[in-house]
Amino acid sequence: MNTSLFIVIAAALAMGSATGQAADKSAGEALFADACAQCHGPNGKGMASFPSLSGRDAEYITSRLETYRAGEKVGSNSFLMIPNATDLSDDDIANLAAFIAESAE
Repeated sequence: MNTSLFIVIAAALAMGSATGQAADKSAGEALFADACAQCHGPNGKGMASFPSLSGRDAEYITSRLETYRAGEKVGSNSFLMIPNATDLSDDDIANLAAFIAESAE
C-alpha cells in the first residue's frame, strides 16, 4: 500500500475514533485528495476510464466502497478499486461519502 495512503487512512481512523462522529467531511476531503483524486480527478469528474463521482449521493458511494472493500467486482476498474478500499474503515467510507456527496451539490 502507498505509504502516504496508509498515513491518511491511519489518521482518519484515529480522528474518527477520538471524535465518534459519523461523518467528517474534512477527513473525507483529505482522504479523497490523497487516495481518489489521482484517478477520479481533483473535482471528482473522472479522468480517462475512471468514472465521474460528481452527482453521486452518499448512499451510492458508501455502497460501492463497501462492495469493493468486500473484494467484490462491479465493473471494469474493480481490480484497481478493491486494493484501495480493502483497508478503509466504516468511518473512512462515511467521511468520503459525505465529502463526495456535498461536493456534488
